[in-house]
Amino acid sequence: MQKGQDNESPGKLETGRITDFVGEDKSEVSPDKYRGRLRLFLIVAVLAVIIDQLIKLWIDANRPQIELLPGFLDLRYTENSGAIFGLFHSHTQVFIGLGIAGVIVILVFLHYFPPANTLGVVSFALILGGAVGNLIDRIRLGYVIDFVSLHLRDLFRWPAFNVADTALTVGILVLIYYFYKSRVFGKAYERNDELQD
Repeated sequence: MQKGQDNESPGKLETGRITDFVGEDKSEVSPDKYRGRLRLFLIVAVLAVIIDQLIKLWIDANRPQIELLPGFLDLRYTENSGAIFGLFHSHTQVFIGLGIAGVIVILVFLHYFPPANTLGVVSFALILGGAVGNLIDRIRLGYVIDFVSLHLRDLFRWPAFNVADTALTVGILVLIYYFYKSRVFGKAYERNDELQD
């Protein structure tokens, strides 16, 4: 967003401009382009939820204990009633509330600050899809079904995870890269300096 100054109100932001959260002017975005981004967002988010839930239904029905790569990768049914890494067990209602609040925050943020490009759209779609996938488990079952177990023989074992966790993690990493490519932190710093002058 550029700073519009006049003699009467220096430092006030220019009105009538629509910006995304990296400060790019969105006033010229065509309705077709906006609908295309919205369609992409919905497709990626819904696919993440559907794939996550279908795999979890299969895992729940079959309860596998399979070594995919002996000593490194297993497919093992696990119930996680806690948060990430299995922390804070038996607080299901709290996690449901936090999950719903997180989904609402993401949707509100996207409404007021839409991403500037496909990378930003995909990152938020993956984060939302992952959050919804695990939220469905907590509401339906009271716990999250995890099944991917990474380990280095008996020396190290990463906590079990699922497709929703993977979508969340990839979404966050893509979002960080998007912020980096967009220079969002540098722009925020420059904007802060301008406002203080």
